[in-house]
Amino acid sequence: MKVIGITKLDEFADKHGDVRGQLASWLGEAKKAEWHTPAEIKARYASASFLADYHVVFNLKGKKYRLEVVVGYKNQIISISRIGTHAEYSKW
Repeated sequence: MKVIGITKLDEFADKHGDVRGQLASWLGEAKKAEWHTPAEIKARYASASFLADYHVVFNLKGKKYRLEVVVGYKNQIISISRIGTHAEYSKW
């Protein structure tokens, strides 16, 4: 899949260095993935949450951080919406 908005991940990792490795792993997997359904994401990321309008929330570092993306299954594009701490996510 093509991933759009990678700079958001880089900027967040600059502030929260403890998640840098996990973000790099997620990004590498996402770029290689060919997800066509939410079930395919759920098979790999059991804790992923699915919201309206193709939004998917991934838990990072347990549930310390949240990554929200929009998945375009048909055109194979992931757009990074936002990333934040658990406390920030609760306010979204």
